Amino acid sequence: MTILKGMTWDHPRGYDPLIATTAQFRSHHPGVDIVWEKRSLQDFEQYPVDELAARYDLIIIDHPHIGEVARPDILVPFDAPLDQAPLAQLAAESVGESFESYRWNGRIWALPVDAATQVQAYRPDRTGPARRWDEVMAQARAGEVLLPLRSPHALMCFYSIAANLGSPCGRSTTHLLERQAAEEVLAVLREIADLVPATCFAMDPIQASEALVEDEKAALIPLLYGYVSYARPGFRRRVLRFADIPVLGNDGPKGTTLGGTGLAVSARCKDVAAAKAFAFYAASAEIQRGIYAGSGGQPGNRVAWLDAKVNADAGDFYRDTLLTHDTAWVRPRHAGYIPFQEKASHLIAACLKGETPEARTIDLLDEAYRDSLAGEAATAAV
Repeated sequence: MTILKGMTWDHPRGYDPLIATTAQFRSHHPGVDIVWEKRSLQDFEQYPVDELAARYDLIIIDHPHIGEVARPDILVPFDAPLDQAPLAQLAAESVGESFESYRWNGRIWALPVDAATQVQAYRPDRTGPARRWDEVMAQARAGEVLLPLRSPHALMCFYSIAANLGSPCGRSTTHLLERQAAEEVLAVLREIADLVPATCFAMDPIQASEALVEDEKAALIPLLYGYVSYARPGFRRRVLRFADIPVLGNDGPKGTTLGGTGLAVSARCKDVAAAKAFAFYAASAEIQRGIYAGSGGQPGNRVAWLDAKVNADAGDFYRDTLLTHDTAWVRPRHAGYIPFQEKASHLIAACLKGETPEARTIDLLDEAYRDSLAGEAATAAV
């Protein structure tokens, strides 16, 4: 018996479907088992993947880490001859850029098993989805809006608003965003941050979703990483609905910051063939629309997103947010990016709280961004 160790993140969406998928995989591969451990969402977003790769055979990762860990001494790339046909299939079945987000220097370093981006959540007993941002602001003035702003989500909101307005971040090596556009984005965020509860600065998407379920006044969250769990009857005492984002720009609900997770194989894996077989199995359309979605997962495969039963079981979560997912923006992934993401989110939060002037915040963001690119150059030189 080959026993592999896997690491995922601590939420039913991140853990339960892997347990169920592993049990089904074991029935077809009786000589292989996988023991899964989990870590917090905050840890998942920040903890160095190379350290996890030293201890685990299979790792659920976030694509912004790719630039730091896309090395054969850390992860096993999916580029063997036998990988090519299933890779082509998964690429064709990708939700938006989920598959491509794990490509770095021409190689695929993880397989998408979970697709996510910032979408809109609302309480169907209190409101319908907002179509335009001015509708959100009207509800915010009535005290009905929440917005998760705990790091890194203040930055994720900054990214998404910038891209939706037609000015995606990271297109220059000298500044994160052109100054006039950055001023406009910060003004939008300042306006809504002044109206939502101060507790939003301590909320991640899970905590914001919990608050939306329980708060008797809250009705809507315009930007958060959607969790299909909350759209399923019985998960909480109220069901949430999800929709494409409220639009600020003139090109529809596009540009939100891609999330989701991928399944990677450690370079120290004790049985690479078995680990890769499981990764392809878990990412496949059959498993994703079957036991993976049925066990509380949020599939990364488009076939599952279009499946009638998968949607019926989740209040049309997938159909109602697919356009936003398909047009999501892939944030920077270079070596040195992850520390920037943490620092930049704190800078934006400080600005939204009125602690740092907007002009100074933009200067500090640009400085931190240039420093992160210098880290990428230093890594490449080594």
